[in-house]
Amino acid sequence: MTIVYITIGIVLLLTIGFIISYNTLSTRRNQIENAISSLDALFIKRYDLIPNLVNVVKEYMDFEEETLKKITAMRTLPNDSTKESEASNLLKGLMVQVENYPELKANTQFTHLQFSLNEVEEQISAGRRYISTSITDYNNAIVIFPSNIIASITGFKNYEWHYANKTQQTSIDTKTLFKQS
Repeated sequence: MTIVYITIGIVLLLTIGFIISYNTLSTRRNQIENAISSLDALFIKRYDLIPNLVNVVKEYMDFEEETLKKITAMRTLPNDSTKESEASNLLKGLMVQVENYPELKANTQFTHLQFSLNEVEEQISAGRRYISTSITDYNNAIVIFPSNIIASITGFKNYEWHYANKTQQTSIDTKTLFKQS
């Protein structure tokens, strides 16, 4: 009777070990998929965000340039009475613009763009490190005893790297974006 209990105990321990190893391998494989998905989300964020920020900066630069041209035009107007009403209308329009945008400094917009670029690139770098660690942990687990036995029995294979598409992986060339109209 003791041999039966020992046999049941060994089978039970092996079954529990099998379940634990299988669950660990499954969790690590899912962690890789999650990391890849998160990194792709960051690539997509960069792909969508940076061109939009560049457009905002370009529009603000255009606004600032137009406002400065109007100010210069007002300074060069002659002082006769016929031009006075034209200058008054120009001044009213300019005041509305200045009230809406009291600080005419495109450098603030450039600073925000620069900060956003840096932040997105740092997030992508952290995401890449996380994927690398996740894949390394998983690939190590499927070759180290005893989980390598479970991996071969259940069909766990070495993880192949997946990447975002080439366009989304490419760093955004803001110089080109500023030249586009």
